[in-house]
Order: sequence, then structure tokens, then C-alpha cells
Amino acid sequence: MGQFWTLITQLHSLSGPVLMLLYPLYASVEAIESTSKLDDQQWLAYWILYSFLTLMEMLFQPILEWIPIWYDVKLLFVIWLVLPQFQGAAFLYERFVREQINKYRSGASDHHQQKSPNGSKGKHKFLQFVTPKKGEQEAY
Repeated sequence: MGQFWTLITQLHSLSGPVLMLLYPLYASVEAIESTSKLDDQQWLAYWILYSFLTLMEMLFQPILEWIPIWYDVKLLFVIWLVLPQFQGAAFLYERFVREQINKYRSGASDHHQQKSPNGSKGKHKFLQFVTPKKGEQEAY
């Protein structure tokens, strides 16, 4: 029974990095190489959400250490985000993240138009500089 428990523990420890990093890395490369934009959206959304989850986990680590099933809950959540049958990452992005970004963008542009009528000062100018224009493609 001891060897079986050791095997289960090792598989459990290995499943996290495989499901949270290796499979998404592989799927992201496949998405880049495909012509479909749907898979690109799924995997970009996954990396945004995974980054946010990791950041929140770092911030709340002292609290999460007191929750014994945190790793299992996180693993189940990431499985839902990753599996193509669910496309949880794309769903969460469409449902919640995009809405917040659109609110921020519209609020920032309204605020910016009131502050600087010429539209070329400060933070907005920097954002225009670092974000690619539609239709622009870089040569590699």
C-alpha cells in the first residue's frame, strides 16, 4: 500500500505542471501555427487568466496555506480552463475580462478626451506607441 500511495502522490504532484504549463505551451504553439483564430483566443485567454491566478496566489499565499484542498481546487479549475471540451478560458475572458477591459478603455478615453483635447499627451500617447495598429504585421 505504501508504494501505491507514493505513486499516487507523485502523479498528483506531476499533474499540476503538466496540466498548467506543458499542455498549454504545446497547445499554444499549435494554435499559433494553425490558421484558426478561435484557438488563438482560447490560449491567449488561458495565459491571461493563468497569470492572474498565479499573481493572486502569490499575494494570498499566507491565507491559501491554511486551505488544505487549495491545490486540488486550483487543479480542477485549470483543467476546466484548459480542456477543449469546456473552453473555460475563452468563456471567462468573454464573460468577465473583456467587459472590464471595455469599461476601462471607454472610461480612460472619456477621461483622456476631457483632460487633453489634442489626444497626444501622457499615458495615452505611450499606449498608442506600444500597441500595434490594426493591419500592422512585424517581419520576423
